[in-house]
Amino acid sequence: MIFWTTLFFLILLFVLGKFAWPAILAAVAARNESIRKALDSAEKAREDMAQLKADNEIILAEAKSERNALMKDARDVKDKIIAEAKDKAGAEGSKMIKNAKEAIRAEQASAVNEMKAQMAKLSVEIAEKILVEKLSEDKAQKDLVNKLVDDIDLN
Repeated sequence: MIFWTTLFFLILLFVLGKFAWPAILAAVAARNESIRKALDSAEKAREDMAQLKADNEIILAEAKSERNALMKDARDVKDKIIAEAKDKAGAEGSKMIKNAKEAIRAEQASAVNEMKAQMAKLSVEIAEKILVEKLSEDKAQKDLVNKLVDDIDLN
């Protein structure tokens, strides 16, 4: 039985070696080649990803730089607008204060002139009433006229 087993084993080995072994080796070689290609593809993909990451970092840095420049410009414009608004408000305020002071002076002068006119009118009315009362007698009128004439000569 050992003989037949050995013979059968040798025949099987010969048949496998002649027909199956080359196919198995070809399949293993093809598998190795596909694995090598997959590894090469993975390596290339990794390199491409690294390059994309570097490109993205450069683009991100440029975007941040541009954003910072835009923000600085915006802050400068904001500060300029605020400064102009403050200057304009200060000028408007000064102009309003000047106009108000002029209006107050004009009103004050008008009030003083009106007061002087009223005081003159009242003084004339009071003097008229006093004169009418004092000069109701003829003798008082003559004395006053003589006194006024004497005063005129002295001046």
